[in-house]
Amino acid sequence: MSADPHIGAVVIGRNEGARLIRCLDSVLGRVAHVVYVDSGSSDGSVDAARARGVTVIELDLDTPFTAARARNAGLEALLALTHVDHVQFIDGDCELREGWIETAHAFLISADDVAVAFGRRRERFPEASVYNRLCDWEWDTPIGESGACGGDALMRVSALQEVDGFNPGLIAGEEPDLCVRLRGRGWRIWRLDHEMTLHDAAMSRFGQWWKRTRRAGHAFAEGAAMHGAGPTGHWRRETRKALAWGAVLPAAILIAAIALGPVALLAVLIYPAQILRLAIREGLDRTAWERALFLVLGKFPEALGALSYWRGRLLGRRRGLIEYK
Repeated sequence: MSADPHIGAVVIGRNEGARLIRCLDSVLGRVAHVVYVDSGSSDGSVDAARARGVTVIELDLDTPFTAARARNAGLEALLALTHVDHVQFIDGDCELREGWIETAHAFLISADDVAVAFGRRRERFPEASVYNRLCDWEWDTPIGESGACGGDALMRVSALQEVDGFNPGLIAGEEPDLCVRLRGRGWRIWRLDHEMTLHDAAMSRFGQWWKRTRRAGHAFAEGAAMHGAGPTGHWRRETRKALAWGAVLPAAILIAAIALGPVALLAVLIYPAQILRLAIREGLDRTAWERALFLVLGKFPEALGALSYWRGRLLGRRRGLIEYK
């Protein structure tokens, strides 16, 4: 296998251990240069990357870590090393799949108005927990033109430079934010029908899922505040649904119970009714019930995340990272 001189890779991570080694080994040899950006690891990740001949950037501890900041730093370091036309971003808990780089690169060359190509990210151990299965389902997005990508994607460097890269101040939702700005400049985002990466969510506890979902709610609210008034209505609907189901409705039921008596608490039956409706839509098998239950339950941490964003904004405070593992 010969590395394509027109493609580089930026890997980001923090304390990923064996997952990082697997990630780096899957990328090396497929691209011309690999940069690893470390966000304060204490598990030997930096030494492991250097031992593989990878260029390592260690982020300054005095500035808050974000994935967006790490990707920007990685791209800057990559371009200081060499000229590349395309960059593969990949998270350190992911493994690149065979043939992805070649397929995505050929597509970007053939479609000069596409800024981002991404494929199917799969969960490595979907049967290990319901939370892993939910991740795998979340990433099974429609094939073709898309509104946004995730953290793993092959991107056109010129397009990234045109919009000044990722927004380093976002603690989550930085990829959809980037895609909104790219599409505003006339670029397109494309989901290819090809295996891209294997991801290791390593979620085995309810608390991990809750934190990850709360982070999503924060991203919804911040994204809607930044771009929701525009023509895309970015994450406006998701924010409203989270607040309606996870905050407004519970508060209304509680107020009604205080004013009208305990009989008003019967209104909570709207939640199991919604679970049933969603399960019927999905086919009423085990997977359908799992998805329906967690879609409804997830509105509560999403609402908390959205409210925490607005609380921080009103108080002039920026939220730190919400890490689930």
